[in-house]
Amino acid sequence: MTVADRAGLASARRVVVKVGSSSISGDNAGQIAPLVDALAAAHNRGTEIVLVSSGAIATGMPYLSLTNRPTDLATQQAAAAVGQNVLIYRYQDSLDRYDIVAGQVLLTAGDIENDAHRSNAQRAMERLLSLRILPIVNENDTVATHEIRFGDNDRLAALVSILIGADALVLLSDVDALYTKPPSEPGAEAIGEIDRSDSLAGVTFGDIGAAGVGTGGASTKVSAARLAAEAGAGVLITSTGNVARALAGEQVGTWFVPNDRVVKPAGGWLKSGV
Repeated sequence: MTVADRAGLASARRVVVKVGSSSISGDNAGQIAPLVDALAAAHNRGTEIVLVSSGAIATGMPYLSLTNRPTDLATQQAAAAVGQNVLIYRYQDSLDRYDIVAGQVLLTAGDIENDAHRSNAQRAMERLLSLRILPIVNENDTVATHEIRFGDNDRLAALVSILIGADALVLLSDVDALYTKPPSEPGAEAIGEIDRSDSLAGVTFGDIGAAGVGTGGASTKVSAARLAAEAGAGVLITSTGNVARALAGEQVGTWFVPNDRVVKPAGGWLKSGV
């Protein structure tokens, strides 16, 4: 079903939630527990939840004695290889409180572009959901290349929401909504709702998240939100701290009004207009 407004999130059949690196790594690793609390509450009332989680590289950095995000591909891959293991352990350790089992799904851009790989990924996630497993999706940074990758997990989350026919997509960050200008600047105003026809021409986007460990920002979230909304999913952008309220259908964040009919990309998934 299409979730027409925020209130519909409370009764949605299937929701994709995306969380960024800065929200669940480093000093913010403690936010995993309240995030899981919110996901478990939705799961236990019957909603099928898919979590798209960044954070593998950021989580692995301390184990490689790195203080800044590596710029070379080999070190990024090494940090991801270590960090993904730790990250999934942290999620499962927290999910154990609710007797919920996580299933790890790692994807590359090539997997989404390739028909057979995309079909396999879709089938795997559908089966996980039917078994009441909570899929945790991330880009497979260990084998991804600079030339072929999603670029940020907001786009990955939008594509996953289309792939599995999600009713809604919730994009979490460090900021509670989109603003007309960077929220630290005077005169910045929160944007409550964005329709498909809204151009946002007068909006100046800054980066979302100041920890220096992620790759996305407000503009990438808008692009991802528009992609998912055009395909028929309602999209909410808000802060990680608001996730419980968001999934309960409360009036938080910025809502992207979905297309009233489901439109899947006709080929060229990675090149679909955003």
